[in-house]
Amino acid sequence: MMLSSLLCIAMSSISPAFGSSITSAVSPVVTLPYGSFQGSTTGNISSFLGMPFAQAPLDNLRFAPPQAPLAFGGVRQAVSYGAACLQQANTPPPNLPFNLSSSTLTNVSEDCLFINILKPESAQEGDNLPVLLWIFGGAFEEGDSSSNPGNDIVERSLVLGQPIIFVSFNYRLNAFGFLASEEVQQAGLTNIGLRDQRFALKWVNQHISLFGGDPSKVTIWGESAGSFSVGFQIILNDGETEGLFRAAVMESGSAYALRNVSAGQQYYDLVVQSTGCSQQADTLDCLRRAPAEQIIAAVNMTPNSNGYTAHNLAWQPRLDGDIFVRNPQRSMMMGLYAKVPIISGDCDDEGTSFSLGNTNITTDEEFLSYLSSNYIPDASWDEILAVGTAYPDDPALGAPFDTGDANQLTPQFKRIAAFTTDWQFQAPRRLTLSTMSQTQNAWSYLYRRGKSTPYLGARHGSDIPEFFSNGDFIGMDALINFATKLDPNAAVGLAPNISYLSGVHWAKWRSNIIAPPLLTFQDPAPAINFTTDTFRSRPIALLEALSLQMP
Repeated sequence: MMLSSLLCIAMSSISPAFGSSITSAVSPVVTLPYGSFQGSTTGNISSFLGMPFAQAPLDNLRFAPPQAPLAFGGVRQAVSYGAACLQQANTPPPNLPFNLSSSTLTNVSEDCLFINILKPESAQEGDNLPVLLWIFGGAFEEGDSSSNPGNDIVERSLVLGQPIIFVSFNYRLNAFGFLASEEVQQAGLTNIGLRDQRFALKWVNQHISLFGGDPSKVTIWGESAGSFSVGFQIILNDGETEGLFRAAVMESGSAYALRNVSAGQQYYDLVVQSTGCSQQADTLDCLRRAPAEQIIAAVNMTPNSNGYTAHNLAWQPRLDGDIFVRNPQRSMMMGLYAKVPIISGDCDDEGTSFSLGNTNITTDEEFLSYLSSNYIPDASWDEILAVGTAYPDDPALGAPFDTGDANQLTPQFKRIAAFTTDWQFQAPRRLTLSTMSQTQNAWSYLYRRGKSTPYLGARHGSDIPEFFSNGDFIGMDALINFATKLDPNAAVGLAPNISYLSGVHWAKWRSNIIAPPLLTFQDPAPAINFTTDTFRSRPIALLEALSLQMP
């Protein structure tokens, strides 16, 4: 029987996973070493939202590594999400023949280092439940933890008889989290957003047992910039996890080749000038005292992920000689990474939505110059020409893939989208899997649903509902299985009316086989199939080699 038929039968047999909407009369309280928090209970789920895991990064703590939260008396309410960190404006390009949504967060603040715990109502200290920890995406420019609540995941884990705890948190973004310059490097204040993430992981390690979690059973998971962050956390400290996580899931993003701190100097200088700090002897100290709204106004003048430079972000992790002493991909090739089980997957057309801000590129010459100046500045011109040959000026070969000559928004749009899909996503994913699968268990997937979406196809981010709230539960079940038993497959003998993955065998990705398998999500849902990870093998191998040469 076809996999899609098995899944359709299963879907008709599964009852809804969600519990009652009645709030418990008794609100749970947890006492941490620095204070007590009162959460809330709805149905089967108790939640503790908006708890500070670090001090508010204000005044002298702006741009500084996170510090332990201050102790307080009494009991604080933890019934709503805390403020998001300050956001970079990132509106879609104008004059598109379709609508793209943009961020609408309104509750933002520099005081934003909050963590959220969602757990089964019955979980208590000593239960030692597995923990799934989510790192949100947003190009290191925007986003927050409240955008993807984990209630449905915890509910579903109870249906599967594999209860887990879901954790999410905020980390500093744009200039507040990724300021980069000679001044910042000398002060030892680089990559603050990643340091926030690591600090949150340490908070979980220290305190999750009070919520019924097991600090030795943490799986880190992220999407987009959150997925890149997971890849970087695997490589930090030359792969020493400090016992903070035992598995990792990368949804649309793997560790990629970073640029030096010096590449961020121009944006630091812009912020300094815009805040009136240019004449100060210590410009970094001046920025600490500048009004936050002035800094954000300057940030909004810098390139964003919807603009011409796309993935060449103004605000992103940098090689700093501290937490990153070399290209992370080179560290990986040297074996300096965490030896933990991984899942890594991408959408089929990751690059389409990031290629809407450079539609003024219309000729072959402009395409090649764009690659050289924006993405691969260290490559020789012969290497750039090789990339141009690998990604030819043929819309039938561009992204959205497998759509023929359709969706050609501008003469070079599908070509740019094909290159960026592979440069930023597919090539780093395949390099990660080919390396790490030699030392640990690894699985991979390809998300191809939504291919009929004009111009965008199976775009970046289109798979998020599959893991958070989609009714077929395939991705969600795989996550829960993986967090529980380090294997995304359903437990042997589990009835099809309980799990959509029952009767499906998702084989491991192995570097020693010719055609590694990809669990492939297809239209119409809930259809899945297995394809091979061999597409565009020569072009992607070329990009892997070029990225290893950076910077």
